[in-house]
Amino acid sequence: MHSLATAAPVPTALAQVDREKIYQWINELSSPETRENALLELSKKRESVPDLAPMLWHSFGTIAALLQEIVNIYPSINPPTLTAHQSNRVCNALALLQCVASHPETRSAFLAAHIPLFLYPFLHTVSKTRPFEYLRLTSLGVIGALVKTDEQEVINFLLTTEIIPLCLRIMESGSELSKTVATFILQKILLDDTGLAYICQTYERFSHVAMILGKMVLQLSKEPSARLLKHVVRCYLRLSDNPRFSDLTFCWSSLQRK
Repeated sequence: MHSLATAAPVPTALAQVDREKIYQWINELSSPETRENALLELSKKRESVPDLAPMLWHSFGTIAALLQEIVNIYPSINPPTLTAHQSNRVCNALALLQCVASHPETRSAFLAAHIPLFLYPFLHTVSKTRPFEYLRLTSLGVIGALVKTDEQEVINFLLTTEIIPLCLRIMESGSELSKTVATFILQKILLDDTGLAYICQTYERFSHVAMILGKMVLQLSKEPSARLLKHVVRCYLRLSDNPRFSDLTFCWSSLQRK
């Protein structure tokens, strides 16, 4: 009994040591010399430190450093010269931004700063190499973390951007995993009444979504994926809540005949 009582403070002490390391790594993000290792270590810890997002957001220069990591990669995406090392490094920065995006205390400020727009150039890329695929998937993960919250302000923000056409393009030609996340994002937008109304507002928007979903069904008949199909079906179900679903059925049946 005595030995247990003596050992009890140890986890607290260890937790305090970890806490000090978190502070140290956050400070090291401000220096280009120490940033890469700090990005790696913090991205590993993001699941185990509940208040990491507010710590990142409110610490001096941290978000600017993360955005600098993103902007530094822009010259490597066109022409597509991105290396695996560059991709891994920027994806560690994106993982920390995803942490900020998903936290209730920092999400609104994250949107107000229009930080998701910095990721859109990555979603525009079409290279099939592993570094680019990892970059697109991690960028989609940040947007996915936003829509997962089911908050109106997230949908309102996204509808002012080009996220729907970007997702549709990835749904048509991305890898299975990227297609799945992109379709999940579209599904979450559709599940919001404002999002459904936006997509069904014009025939052009509606038919574009219908056409891509139809192509995905045809592709899934050749290369089945239960997880991806689940999201496609949920998009169809939600679209059926709008009277213009008859147009969608026509587009789908036309594609099947082809």
